[in-house]
Amino acid sequence: MFILWVPVSLFLSFIISQTWSVQMSWDNWDAELRNRANEFHKPSSQPHIVFILVDDQGFRDVGYHGSEIKTPTLDRLAAQGVKLENYYVQPLCSPSRSQLMTGRYQIHTGLQHSIIRATQPNCLPLENVTLPQKLKQAGYSTHMVGKWHLGFYKRGCLPTQRGFNTFFGSLLGSGDYYSHYKCEGPGMCGYDLYEGEEAAWEQDRGLYSTVMFTRKAISILANHNPRRQPLFLYLAYQAVHSPLQVPARYLERYKGIPNLHRRKYAAMVSCLDEAIHNLTLALKRYGYYDNTVIVYSSDNGGQPLAGGSNWPLRGSKATYWEGGIRAVGFVHSPLLVNKGTKCRSLVHITDWFPTLVTLGEGTLDEDLSLDGYDVWEAISEGRPSPRQDILHNIDPIYIKAKNGSWKAGYGLWNTAIRAALRVGHWKLLTGIPGYSDWVPPQTFSNQRLTNRYHNERVRWDRGNSIWLFNITADPYERVDLSQRYPHIVKKMLIRLAQYNKTAVPVRYPAKDLRSNPQYNGGVWGPWYKDEREEQEEDERYNNLFTNHLGKRRWKKKSKNRKLKRKVEE
Repeated sequence: MFILWVPVSLFLSFIISQTWSVQMSWDNWDAELRNRANEFHKPSSQPHIVFILVDDQGFRDVGYHGSEIKTPTLDRLAAQGVKLENYYVQPLCSPSRSQLMTGRYQIHTGLQHSIIRATQPNCLPLENVTLPQKLKQAGYSTHMVGKWHLGFYKRGCLPTQRGFNTFFGSLLGSGDYYSHYKCEGPGMCGYDLYEGEEAAWEQDRGLYSTVMFTRKAISILANHNPRRQPLFLYLAYQAVHSPLQVPARYLERYKGIPNLHRRKYAAMVSCLDEAIHNLTLALKRYGYYDNTVIVYSSDNGGQPLAGGSNWPLRGSKATYWEGGIRAVGFVHSPLLVNKGTKCRSLVHITDWFPTLVTLGEGTLDEDLSLDGYDVWEAISEGRPSPRQDILHNIDPIYIKAKNGSWKAGYGLWNTAIRAALRVGHWKLLTGIPGYSDWVPPQTFSNQRLTNRYHNERVRWDRGNSIWLFNITADPYERVDLSQRYPHIVKKMLIRLAQYNKTAVPVRYPAKDLRSNPQYNGGVWGPWYKDEREEQEEDERYNNLFTNHLGKRRWKKKSKNRKLKRKVEE
């Protein structure tokens, strides 16, 4: 037998090398697993987005616009971010909210006229894709706290059906800040506080809504992992809309304001400012702040009869003068390239849809037919805005101007129709733009608030039905240039007519008596059922009735059998 002798040292070196090789491969595999785990836990490059929409805050009603109202938090956030000083919204609640949610003008959603009222079978059209839906597709956890005001007549209209994972707040346009009740006329009163798709009776502890909504928002931040998933929080405060209600301690600092409406309003703004301070602290405490974009915006101009001020702008809420549509707005974020600046580029509320979806690494499909633009580079880096014009609105069913005509519109446009358009430096208005005074600070009327939704006074303004202003040179709209520059007027009327060709029919249905909360357990909520829902409900009822009837028949038969047995016995 032949035996091969191998030196011991060589044999040991072979064993050690193989063992080392196995150990090395194991270490590599282990390292790769750790790298993958780190990637899984790695913070998303997508920023958290917090959009704060406040209600009826006037252009002047923030400290950095010269107000006597103290807003240290808003002043600081704006000063460290980018102030939007050429920023526009719509003159009323529902229109602004609809354009924020869809990135589309009112004429393209059918919401050209007024607001969505609680008693109307109307809501943001279901065929429109919403901002939270697009962000959810991009991987965001989406949450809404506050005022919806985009319709609720059927369940498909509710926030949780339109892209939000959670909703806590009110469905109507206004209501009591403490009791959360709202009346829409005699015998039409109900409760309006929701969590998800049900009335939040158990959540109601009589808290002032500004405080309650802030606590809920902070709770959402505390219960979400900012490193695992990007967050979209839409915080739509009820403040500072009427009714003018505020905790007494905020009134103390404004004893020097003689007008009671203005004093209460100022206190409400201070409470709001404190709430946003607490929210900002929570963003830092829970690890969001360094990767968060905060957008702050009012939904329309202030209402002087309810304490607001747009001075020195002309007009008020519900009008197409600058006081109704030029808003307080800013962006605050560590992600901004140029902080501590002012953006004077044209920005409109429809622009948030494409801007935030793109920022959140979402996709913008061509079939969305957006009217908004991605303005992030204009805001963050000071580049020119892609937006050159704004269709403020065309409302074909608003009160017609008595002196309006096709002739006054050079045969291009009927100036009796209420419309407003901005192109570059120029702004054109036709029809009746609304209450047109300039209301200086501290001279507010002591007139009582009426029961109307907004206190609009129609003024015929010396028979005019068309106005032209150079807004850059004359932001206060004091010099009408329509007679001096008829060629500019004609060009803008042609543009207005072109926009009008793309308009869809107005959605403004009549009041539906089934909306009355007394038919819905005392709660404002969905009341309408389409044919499919009614058919399903009929089937459920018929099945229940059939089962019940079957049981009764069975019991009757059983009873007859027992009687028969007794007789036979």
